[in-house]
Amino acid sequence: MNKQLIASDIQSIVQAGEGYNAEFKIRIPNKLKEISEEICAFANAAGGILLIGVSDDNQIHGTEIDNSKRSAIQNSLNEINPHVPVALYSVEVEEKVVWVIEVNTGSQKPYVLSGAIYVRQGSNTQKLTTVEQMRDFFQQSDRIYFDEAPCIDFDRESAIDQDWFREFRVMSGLSPTVSQKQIIHNLKVVLPDGNMKNGGVLFFGLAPEEFVETAIIRCIAFEDNTKTQIIDDKLFGGPLMKQYRQAMNWLKGKLNVRYEIEGGGPRREIWEVPETALKEAIINALSHRDYYDKGAKIIVEFFKDRVEISNPGGLTSAISLDDFGTKSHSRNPLIFGLFVRIQMVEQVGSGIGRMRDLMKKAKLPDPVFKTEGMFSVVLRRTVEETVEETVEETVDLILNAMKINPKITSRELQDRTGLTRRGVEYQISNLKREQKIIRVGSTKAGEWKVLT
Repeated sequence: MNKQLIASDIQSIVQAGEGYNAEFKIRIPNKLKEISEEICAFANAAGGILLIGVSDDNQIHGTEIDNSKRSAIQNSLNEINPHVPVALYSVEVEEKVVWVIEVNTGSQKPYVLSGAIYVRQGSNTQKLTTVEQMRDFFQQSDRIYFDEAPCIDFDRESAIDQDWFREFRVMSGLSPTVSQKQIIHNLKVVLPDGNMKNGGVLFFGLAPEEFVETAIIRCIAFEDNTKTQIIDDKLFGGPLMKQYRQAMNWLKGKLNVRYEIEGGGPRREIWEVPETALKEAIINALSHRDYYDKGAKIIVEFFKDRVEISNPGGLTSAISLDDFGTKSHSRNPLIFGLFVRIQMVEQVGSGIGRMRDLMKKAKLPDPVFKTEGMFSVVLRRTVEETVEETVEETVDLILNAMKINPKITSRELQDRTGLTRRGVEYQISNLKREQKIIRVGSTKAGEWKVLT
């Protein structure tokens, strides 16, 4: 267990507010199990600190806990299985007594309380209630959340992006008097042995791609609606927040942007694809991508008729298609919690619905979400060509591709056209019915013959 916190540490945590690794209670709840649930969730995540005597509006009120109540709290915590070592002690802050319950990330995950697993999602504790959610958690526990694992070669003294860290301090509302070392400790981005966690490296590192080579965003612009002609190709690295900003600036340079001035005030930018919808999609990719996947990067693709944002890893098994858009389960809860702390994530589980609402308000087609393998968001642009013209171009592209390579596969046609697997199958079925193509030979070894 780390050394006990002192008054200045408590003030720093209170000032920063509740988050992925901090929870406040103004007094001991009537049901002590509420405390045990929070500690169980912290142990299943990155560890955390529960302050009793602090309200959720970041005010220190203080509270008294006598020996019998302290014993009752300890007995309640002992119901967590396997046993979780915790530190329970009091600290005098601003002439008031605040009680601290501190727990490190557990080494024997998952920790269970009354037969249930509790996990941390952003600043909330979530009870896993379905078999799928529990199965996903067990899978993650076996290999450890990527953002919780140590980055042994990272040097905290020289490899942190100091400009971004100072900006993060301001965005989080942290006092300039609190040391960087203390903030890093409070955020739980460093392990007890002093090694920075992968999540801390990705979020604060000067060049995280030197440690996680696929931790970059690739932005590609194509000439038309297919992937045949690349006209721009950029790679953006650095801290995740800077990657987000560089990708957004790149998109702004490609999209049509108009300006409105209301009442003589500052002009307002109106992007043809809602800026906030793009923001949600990119932050989602950075927060939830599978960083264990070493073979793929986050990709932002710009076409004449759409923008596609893709990242490795489909939906986690904890989120069913029925839950999609209403619940959140991150592969990288530490990174997700840091984005929450700087208000880049407004409400857990609300991003998908917000994208839909923004596209509808802009009178654009609903966003399309592809959840198998790569997770992709497709946001349509305002274009003047008709649907018929778009379909005709796609059909011509398929026919030409088959003429050039009669053995072309469905997967290759998806890449050429930008269609989904089902979209390609639909177009091929139509072409067969219209007697424009036939298949010669077997499905696997045969080839296409274009009849027109």
